[in-house]
Amino acid sequence: MYSCGNIKGCEVNLIVAVDQNWGIGKDGDLLKRISGDMKYFKNTTMGNVIIMGRKTFESLPGKKALPGRTNIVLTRTENYVAEGCTVLGSKEELFLEIQKHDKEKLFLIGGAKMYEEYINYCDTLYITKIYETYEADKYMVNIDETGGYLVTWKSEVIEEDGLKYQFFKYERK
Repeated sequence: MYSCGNIKGCEVNLIVAVDQNWGIGKDGDLLKRISGDMKYFKNTTMGNVIIMGRKTFESLPGKKALPGRTNIVLTRTENYVAEGCTVLGSKEELFLEIQKHDKEKLFLIGGAKMYEEYINYCDTLYITKIYETYEADKYMVNIDETGGYLVTWKSEVIEEDGLKYQFFKYERK
């Protein structure tokens, strides 16, 4: 268990789709919209708490909270308003807020800065690997190279419109 300052139990899940270089985005958008991955994301996060940075929130369709989930937006922008979301301004506020929820229901959904800053609080990672390389300007740390996690489940390789991808579940060693 990791501590968040003096607060215990701050573990969260992480969910992301990466290309072969662990790229996750370009120009404020996903690298590729894949119907099967979108369904997987929705099914995995539905009824749960999703945590995101401001830029990720602003990239959502219509800049609106995702329905059927508790949406938390973390931003340094003062007086930021995100309709339908809980807006927090600091790591401390986030850690206090997530204490109100079951850790299995907490999902970090992006973006790159959030993944980088909070990866050490993530015990379970849901990673969609896209077997393609795209031009990216945002990346996720390559978990396969950094270690610390074991693959505990993976789907068969899925092909959709000529594109191959696969779902992985990693858990902290």
